[in-house]
Amino acid sequence: MSETLQTTDATVFDADLLDRTASAVRAAGSALRERFGEVVRYETRDELMRALAANDDTALDILRPRLTHLRPDAGWVEDELDGGALPPGEWWVVDPAEGNVNHLHALPEWAVTATLVRDNRPVLTVVHLPLTGETYTALAGAGAHLDGRPLSVSPTADLGLSIVATSQARPDEDEKVVRRVGSSITAMLFDALVVRTAVPSTLHLLNVAAGRIDAFWQFAGARADLLPGALLVTEAGGRISDAEGRPWTPQSASFLAAAPGVHAEAVTTLSR
Repeated sequence: MSETLQTTDATVFDADLLDRTASAVRAAGSALRERFGEVVRYETRDELMRALAANDDTALDILRPRLTHLRPDAGWVEDELDGGALPPGEWWVVDPAEGNVNHLHALPEWAVTATLVRDNRPVLTVVHLPLTGETYTALAGAGAHLDGRPLSVSPTADLGLSIVATSQARPDEDEKVVRRVGSSITAMLFDALVVRTAVPSTLHLLNVAAGRIDAFWQFAGARADLLPGALLVTEAGGRISDAEGRPWTPQSASFLAAAPGVHAEAVTTLSR
């Protein structure tokens, strides 16, 4: 069998797997949407953490059996805040409620994501936004799409005309990282047109892939935050690296995704 035919067969197989993954992610999103809408004020961090866990469990009760059925031999990443490389083989990297804290505060910026990683490379991803019904998908080598329509990054070639964004990787971040985030925002305020700061990171990366914003960066981070957007952006024609312009891996201490025309400028700004 030729290498070309082998590649084609694998792509067809993964395309079917992508469709089935999207179905599971949409079902989980529907369950979370039923829990959305009322703002509850929590008096302690423990109360808030229990509410976050309840949302996660609601989605995972749907995602885990369905995705395990699709790929029974694939591993499962238990903690969406984990980072670093995965062991060889296939792994499901899932964020059952990306932007969970927004969900609990009746803010609309949240999603459900599932990414299949094969030997530390994302091969397919689904990001579903339950409040709008939008589903973003990407398949390695086959492009990125929004509800079946191809996505393409921005053609902007001037950082001074760009909307850029960053996000907080996690609560209680290390002080050194927090200070680096602050200095990078200041640098971008001088060089870019508009700077957006909000969580979650995945939603910014959707906007980079769709050409709505021109660059996103983050210091630290987790696999579940960055892998879906990394695949979407690259399949939409964008560039990803660390903040210094080196190849990005899940072990990297920083992340940058940008339209090709502004990537080099963004690296220069973030390196100041």
